[in-house]
Amino acid sequence: MTRAFSGRPLADVTVEAAVAGELRADDVRIHPDTLREQAEVAAAAGDERLAANLRRAAELTALGDDDLLRIYGALRPGRATEEELAAVRDELAERGATQCAALVEEAIASYRRRGLTR
Repeated sequence: MTRAFSGRPLADVTVEAAVAGELRADDVRIHPDTLREQAEVAAAAGDERLAANLRRAAELTALGDDDLLRIYGALRPGRATEEELAAVRDELAERGATQCAALVEEAIASYRRRGLTR
Protein backbone atom coordinates (compact mmCIF):
# COMPACT_ATOMS: atom_id res chain seq x y z
CA MET A 1 0.00 0.00 0.00
CA THR A 2 1.30 3.41 -0.89
CA ARG A 3 1.53 5.68 2.12
CA ALA A 4 3.00 8.91 3.35
CA PHE A 5 6.13 9.01 5.49
CA SER A 6 3.87 9.20 8.57
CA GLY A 7 2.16 5.96 7.57
CA ARG A 8 -1.05 7.73 6.57
CA PRO A 9 -2.56 6.18 3.41
CA LEU A 10 -2.13 8.50 0.44
CA ALA A 11 -5.89 8.39 -0.13
CA ASP A 12 -6.22 10.32 3.14
CA VAL A 13 -3.78 13.06 2.06
CA THR A 14 -6.24 15.40 0.44
CA VAL A 15 -6.74 19.10 -0.07
CA GLU A 16 -9.71 18.87 2.27
CA ALA A 17 -7.55 17.31 5.01
CA ALA A 18 -4.94 20.03 4.53
CA VAL A 19 -7.53 22.82 4.72
CA ALA A 20 -9.01 21.26 7.84
CA GLY A 21 -5.55 21.24 9.45
CA GLU A 22 -5.51 17.47 9.73
CA LEU A 23 -2.14 16.95 8.04
CA ARG A 24 1.32 17.10 9.56
CA ALA A 25 4.61 17.59 7.72
CA ASP A 26 5.29 13.84 7.65
CA ASP A 27 1.91 13.32 5.98
CA VAL A 28 3.18 15.06 2.86
CA ARG A 29 6.65 13.46 2.86
CA ILE A 30 7.15 10.46 0.63
CA HIS A 31 7.65 7.08 2.29
CA PRO A 32 10.82 5.15 1.40
CA ASP A 33 8.72 2.14 0.36
CA THR A 34 6.94 4.31 -2.20
CA LEU A 35 10.28 5.36 -3.66
CA ARG A 36 11.42 1.73 -3.79
CA GLU A 37 8.18 0.76 -5.56
CA GLN A 38 8.77 3.55 -8.07
CA ALA A 39 12.33 2.26 -8.55
CA GLU A 40 10.96 -1.19 -9.39
CA VAL A 41 8.63 0.32 -11.99
CA ALA A 42 11.46 2.33 -13.52
CA ALA A 43 13.74 -0.72 -13.64
CA ALA A 44 10.99 -2.82 -15.22
CA ALA A 45 10.60 -0.11 -17.86
CA GLY A 46 14.33 -0.29 -18.56
CA ASP A 47 15.32 2.98 -16.92
CA GLU A 48 17.98 1.77 -14.50
CA ARG A 49 19.43 5.26 -14.01
CA LEU A 50 16.08 6.55 -12.71
CA ALA A 51 15.66 3.39 -10.63
CA ALA A 52 19.05 3.94 -8.98
CA ASN A 53 18.17 7.58 -8.24
CA LEU A 54 14.90 6.51 -6.62
CA ARG A 55 16.66 3.86 -4.51
CA ARG A 56 19.14 6.46 -3.27
CA ALA A 57 16.25 8.83 -2.53
CA ALA A 58 14.64 6.09 -0.44
CA GLU A 59 17.83 5.84 1.61
CA LEU A 60 17.91 9.60 2.12
CA THR A 61 14.44 9.70 3.69
CA ALA A 62 16.06 8.55 6.94
CA LEU A 63 18.16 11.73 7.14
CA GLY A 64 17.05 15.03 8.57
CA ASP A 65 16.98 18.24 6.57
CA ASP A 66 20.11 19.61 8.26
CA ASP A 67 22.06 16.47 7.38
CA LEU A 68 20.84 16.55 3.80
CA LEU A 69 21.83 20.19 3.36
CA ARG A 70 25.25 19.58 4.92
CA ILE A 71 25.90 16.60 2.63
CA TYR A 72 24.65 18.49 -0.41
CA GLY A 73 26.97 21.37 0.43
CA ALA A 74 29.96 19.06 0.83
CA LEU A 75 29.28 17.47 -2.55
CA ARG A 76 29.39 20.74 -4.42
CA PRO A 77 32.67 20.81 -6.36
CA GLY A 78 35.41 22.66 -4.52
CA ARG A 79 33.52 22.83 -1.21
CA ALA A 80 35.13 19.94 0.66
CA THR A 81 38.42 18.16 0.97
CA GLU A 82 38.76 14.55 -0.05
CA GLU A 83 38.91 13.65 3.64
CA GLU A 84 35.66 15.50 4.34
CA LEU A 85 33.97 13.70 1.47
CA ALA A 86 35.28 10.38 2.79
CA ALA A 87 33.71 11.24 6.16
CA VAL A 88 30.38 11.88 4.40
CA ARG A 89 30.70 8.54 2.60
CA ASP A 90 31.42 6.74 5.88
CA GLU A 91 28.54 8.47 7.68
CA LEU A 92 26.12 7.45 4.95
CA ALA A 93 27.34 3.87 5.05
CA GLU A 94 27.02 3.75 8.84
CA ARG A 95 23.45 5.02 8.58
CA GLY A 96 22.51 2.30 6.08
CA ALA A 97 22.56 4.54 3.00
CA THR A 98 24.97 2.23 1.19
CA GLN A 99 23.97 3.21 -2.34
CA CYS A 100 24.39 6.90 -1.48
CA ALA A 101 27.77 6.09 0.07
CA ALA A 102 28.80 4.38 -3.17
CA LEU A 103 27.77 7.47 -5.13
CA VAL A 104 29.89 9.68 -2.84
CA GLU A 105 32.81 7.30 -3.44
CA GLU A 106 32.33 7.81 -7.19
CA ALA A 107 32.25 11.57 -6.61
CA ILE A 108 35.51 11.41 -4.65
CA ALA A 109 37.24 9.60 -7.51
CA SER A 110 35.80 11.99 -10.10
CA TYR A 111 36.69 15.10 -8.09
CA ARG A 112 40.22 13.76 -7.58
CA ARG A 113 40.69 13.24 -11.34
CA ARG A 114 39.35 16.68 -12.14
CA GLY A 115 40.98 18.61 -9.27
CA LEU A 116 37.63 19.59 -7.74
CA THR A 117 38.36 19.12 -4.06
CA ARG A 118 39.52 21.89 -1.76
